[in-house]
Amino acid sequence: MKHESTEAVENAQGDKLLVLVMDALEELKGVDIRILDVGGLTSITDHMVIASGTSTRHVKSLADNVTRKTRQAGYRALGVEGEQAAEWVLVDLGDVVVHVMIPRVREFYALEKLWSVGSDVKPAP
Repeated sequence: MKHESTEAVENAQGDKLLVLVMDALEELKGVDIRILDVGGLTSITDHMVIASGTSTRHVKSLADNVTRKTRQAGYRALGVEGEQAAEWVLVDLGDVVVHVMIPRVREFYALEKLWSVGSDVKPAP
């Protein structure tokens, strides 16, 4: 069983990671950035961040910036998928999973609707 202090540290680290991800996406002008709190829906992650890029080059740049900024802060991506085609790049950071997509792919898969069952979809602050 975890102690409250351990949970507080884990939550603070997760929040710090989420802030780093948001800053990295905003720095390169990610479009329609959304945060989904999925901690109560799945055990794979606490938050999903979904953002759009205006082109495949922009999508790749956004994902690369997330990876670079989080690595500089001492976080290591568990995996990065989709960099070749760059229509949908997934960056798995453990507590935060980042999906960066071109708009037509984002609309087709509608992850916000899929994961918003019973939770709030929050626009980035």
